[in-house]
Amino acid sequence: MAELTNAPTDKQARIPQPLPEAEEVYRRWLGYLDEEFTRHQAAERRAEIVRDQLFQLYLGRPHGGKLNFTLTSELPLNVLQLSLDPGNITLEAEHHPDVDQERFAASKPLLWFWIMFDRSPIGLNHWLGIRFRCMLGHHLFAKMGKGVRIDHGVELTYGYNLTIDDGVIVRQRALLDDRAAIHLGEGAVIGNYARIYTHTHDNDDYDKLIFAETTIGARARVGAHTTVLAGTKMGDGEIVGPHGTAK
Repeated sequence: MAELTNAPTDKQARIPQPLPEAEEVYRRWLGYLDEEFTRHQAAERRAEIVRDQLFQLYLGRPHGGKLNFTLTSELPLNVLQLSLDPGNITLEAEHHPDVDQERFAASKPLLWFWIMFDRSPIGLNHWLGIRFRCMLGHHLFAKMGKGVRIDHGVELTYGYNLTIDDGVIVRQRALLDDRAAIHLGEGAVIGNYARIYTHTHDNDDYDKLIFAETTIGARARVGAHTTVLAGTKMGDGEIVGPHGTAK
């Protein structure tokens, strides 16, 4: 099960435990999702899995039955139910001309699950959230190391261009704009609201995009609110920020 190998140990995380009964249910749910995403690689099937899970998280009931499109009074509920299906929503990343349509199709249901889990009430459950993102990252990222901690509200672009080594910490509300490759080295820490980019604009033609791999070295520290520009290669143990710009 990916959650057990990727998530930080309780000693590493230094956060309170849920009650035993709740922990057992949480682990069963994560294990079930991990097995489902391992068995099902097709975008359509993954979208169904995500839809069914979001129905229960948001509406408290399984997906099923026909919607009543005739009653104007039910239109908001219809909009909500339809939007819980990844097949009915669009993401900003889909509009980028550089998107790999085939790879993004497989990533999209998992990206929507990532976003909507964090916006649900249980997304604020710190213990569960860390382990949920580790589990999902195992299926979404190019590589997901062991003992990784990704906090609430972290934003991704494609997901499939991310390589995260062992022991990385990504704190709340950071942006990993992986339109090209991002590599976070072992033990690196990305601070709250940090922005890590892999694209920029040509100086002579703003409409022309330039893509470059961005690397954060092992044990490097990116301070809160720091912007790391495309093509940056931070060395091992290097520290930048807060409020600075790595170049």
